[in-house]
Amino acid sequence: MQYRQPDTLRAIAEIAVSLVPFVALWVLMWSLIEINYLLVLVIAVPAAGLLVRIFMIQHDCGHGSYFRYKKANDWVGRIAGVLTFTPYSMWRRVHALHHANSGNLDKRGFGDVHTLTVDEYRSKTLWGRLTYRLYRNPLVMFGIGPAFLFLFQHRLPVGMMRAGWQPWISSMGTNLSILVFCGVLVWLVGLKTFVLIHGPIVLIAASVGVWLFFVQHQFEDTVWDNDDDWNWHHAALHGSSHYDLPRVLHWFTANIGLHHVHHLCSRIPFYSLQRVLRDHPELRDVSTVTLAESLACVRLVLWDSAQRRLVTFREANSTS
Repeated sequence: MQYRQPDTLRAIAEIAVSLVPFVALWVLMWSLIEINYLLVLVIAVPAAGLLVRIFMIQHDCGHGSYFRYKKANDWVGRIAGVLTFTPYSMWRRVHALHHANSGNLDKRGFGDVHTLTVDEYRSKTLWGRLTYRLYRNPLVMFGIGPAFLFLFQHRLPVGMMRAGWQPWISSMGTNLSILVFCGVLVWLVGLKTFVLIHGPIVLIAASVGVWLFFVQHQFEDTVWDNDDDWNWHHAALHGSSHYDLPRVLHWFTANIGLHHVHHLCSRIPFYSLQRVLRDHPELRDVSTVTLAESLACVRLVLWDSAQRRLVTFREANSTS
């Protein structure tokens, strides 16, 4: 497929236009921290957007789609993982399971947003329902949860012993590299300054990243099926959203909003996804979710197998 061919010069250029402005904004925040911290926080927003873009480069490296050669993908992915606080090999393995099983009710739990069916929710104890509601609360899902995921959960690949030692080596190597990276910056600017600059960038980027992943599969007309009825191609196309964002947000998010195309063929680098959509306009109206419509997705928390759509807690209770 023509779209799957990586372009080395384009790939390097995409790294440059992501990393150089990120470093420049970091230095600018440092120069302003004693003058106006509110302005520092404002600048943290585009800086976080660039960190999200760096994560998407790491994401493509994990799929082996960013460069032609595996070693180039792996080393760029590992370096990006230090900036994004995400162990490359560990995340790549979990994300591959997500792509292999997305939309399969019998194979949930790998790299996806925890989603119960209506029947499963009703069968839970009161405590089970409360914990699921807490998990699905927007403050937890997009605030506390992302911070915990990127700052703490990624430090240890708990539950991956069956995969051998590679996830642990990846995590410990990334942790050591993060320690050195942060240590150098702390030595350069001081601990307080480092936390006040890098902290907001990481936290905003983490929340944006989780939001993007959430919207990509948690929209009303997504697709879930049990294993016997599950079809990979159908789930990839109709269970993944076409997040129709403004052009500038498509740039910051490296076209990950074209998620239905990405799930159909994960070996297409992000810089070629828009070309697929231009050449195949029939994909434009598949599973489309606008920015305004995506805000309502937060309320969709349970899969209703009878109606074949995600529903709210209130809708689930009204049909009990």
